[in-house]
Amino acid sequence: MTITKEQNGQELCIALEGRLDTTTSPELEEELKGSLDGITGLTIDLAALDYISSAGLRVLLSAQKTMNKQGSMVVKNVSEEIMEVFEVTGFSDILTIE
Repeated sequence: MTITKEQNGQELCIALEGRLDTTTSPELEEELKGSLDGITGLTIDLAALDYISSAGLRVLLSAQKTMNKQGSMVVKNVSEEIMEVFEVTGFSDILTIE
């Protein structure tokens, strides 16, 4: 999985490419832990994400909980397959999806 970060003041955009699963989710978790201080707007771009597992969902949930305390989080460019996972798991009700 490739993680691309772009920060503009207090706005952070993280683009994910590949698979967010048990193997790669710790990498994203570490990346987020070190990046969210002082961030009030987080955008997670899933345009190039092929697959998400429950481990990946857990990392997104954790990021959402953090951002609820300090700002907002938006998930954008979600593919049909990943949107289906969000809907089945109820994440479509938890996350702000554009």
